[in-house]
Amino acid sequence: MGSISFIATGDSFITRRLANQGVKYTVLAELIQSADVRFTNLEVTTHRYEGFPGAVSGGTWAIAPPEVLADLKAYGFNLVAWANNHSLDYSYGGLEATAKYLDAYGFVHAGCGENLARAGEPKYLDTPSGRVALIAVTSSFHESWPAGEQRADMIGRPGVNPLRHEIRQVVTARRLEELRAIAEVTGINAEYHYAVESGYRVALPEGQLPFGSYIFEAGEKEGVATSAHAGDMKRILKAVSEAARQADVVLVSIHTHEMQGAHLDEPADFLREFAHACIDTGAHAVIGHGPHKVCGMEMYKERPIFYSLGNFIFQNETVAHLPADYYTKFGLDSSHGTADAFDQRGQNDTRGMAANLRIWQSFLPRWTMENGRIIEITLHPIEMGFGLPRYQRGWPELSSSDAALQDLQRLSKPMGTNIRIAGGTGKVELL
Repeated sequence: MGSISFIATGDSFITRRLANQGVKYTVLAELIQSADVRFTNLEVTTHRYEGFPGAVSGGTWAIAPPEVLADLKAYGFNLVAWANNHSLDYSYGGLEATAKYLDAYGFVHAGCGENLARAGEPKYLDTPSGRVALIAVTSSFHESWPAGEQRADMIGRPGVNPLRHEIRQVVTARRLEELRAIAEVTGINAEYHYAVESGYRVALPEGQLPFGSYIFEAGEKEGVATSAHAGDMKRILKAVSEAARQADVVLVSIHTHEMQGAHLDEPADFLREFAHACIDTGAHAVIGHGPHKVCGMEMYKERPIFYSLGNFIFQNETVAHLPADYYTKFGLDSSHGTADAFDQRGQNDTRGMAANLRIWQSFLPRWTMENGRIIEITLHPIEMGFGLPRYQRGWPELSSSDAALQDLQRLSKPMGTNIRIAGGTGKVELL
């Protein structure tokens, strides 16, 4: 492999057609198309209601007409992840239809499938500069969404490629005994004990205490500890190893909303564990997205881990239709429409994502590899129309503000990554 270039974005939550391909679009599209490998995360289902709304969703029941894929194609994207917390918003019918339309528009896409083997397998993009593998994973999903493993005697289940994780609340030994006493008095663990005694579940390891839906253990450093699910890690790393022997470059996409406790800018312990393990096994970059804001980046063994690239296209409040469940949540009924629901949720743009400037600022990393080594990473800030009406905001354009890069610089420094900002772009200082 000689020289090969990459560009990546965070979430493309696209629900409207790109009507005005003006200068702002052209400049951004030219930047994206300057790379050999052009990645985005599709965070909507794309179909004509071939599926019915699921009982649960990723927040908003995310659906867009399939034609929006033509607009992603016009930007230049050729590699798409779509394992995320919206993949089954429209149940299995929506999942199957989205796959059908991604195929129809010629995207190489990964992360979902008709069974676990298909959802988790690497997908390959062949370019004149080299072959690239993509493995797409999500840690944010409803418990019923993971794809099921195929057996010789049983068909698998459609769904996402999951990375489950274990959460433990760490407290002092004294606090743990206090919780144990409270549990005994209140009977909060009665269901757990019944399930263990009946053989419906396995008892927790010695030293761990269930407390309702939470797990506590004693430790010197109090707080929340997370670790990746061993079975999922083994399975995903096997796919990384496979891809490393079948392609010049391996990319791993991870969609995650789980951050470090109350610190929404910091990656959870299990996410860093996972990203490091992927690179140890042969991945050349880990591309994170999910929290809808920029998180830090880490250079691990001279390979980049982007813990969150934030948003690229963000149009979550121009979904055409929503199921009754959404309206009920906000005390609305069948006499109300989507505008009423979004007004109620965001209190007319005074709270939530619409009122958070950082949601609408992000960046695109563009990097180049030569003979398997990264020689340059340039960071391009973008903005998506903060303050505009919801039917106008959400389209990206290159930004004259370096606010997103300053956020990235601040969040990356504790990870040992230095970023220089000058002339409207950022440069990652490589060893």
